[in-house]
Amino acid sequence: MSFFNILDIAGSGMNAQTVRLNVTASNVANADNVSGDAASAYRARQPVFASFADAMKPDENPMVRVLGVVQSQADVVARYAPDNPNANDEGYVFSSNVNPIEEMVNMMSASRSYKNNIEVMNTSKELLMRTLSMGQ
Repeated sequence: MSFFNILDIAGSGMNAQTVRLNVTASNVANADNVSGDAASAYRARQPVFASFADAMKPDENPMVRVLGVVQSQADVVARYAPDNPNANDEGYVFSSNVNPIEEMVNMMSASRSYKNNIEVMNTSKELLMRTLSMGQ
């Protein structure tokens, strides 16, 4: 394993955490959206990660890959609000199923993971520089 593989692995982790932060931002932005029917109400989304290594090269290091983004299957909340312009014929609006507290925890976790990957890259860079300066 080369030092440069460490940078590739940390970079793939940073890319995955960026996707996670983007999905979290989308969920937070749509947390208070309402709709006139349950089918069109915003549903929380979550990224799905997996580690992968090239099956043909067993010496390859596993990296993080984003498999996709899935929608939550939790029910949306129906609320009686006959004055809302989005209300259906019965006077109900349907709120998104985003839990703002869970989203904040996801955001903090993604942020820390991202920072940890940066720290790995900085430590690797520092070790490389010290190794190069040994010959001077």
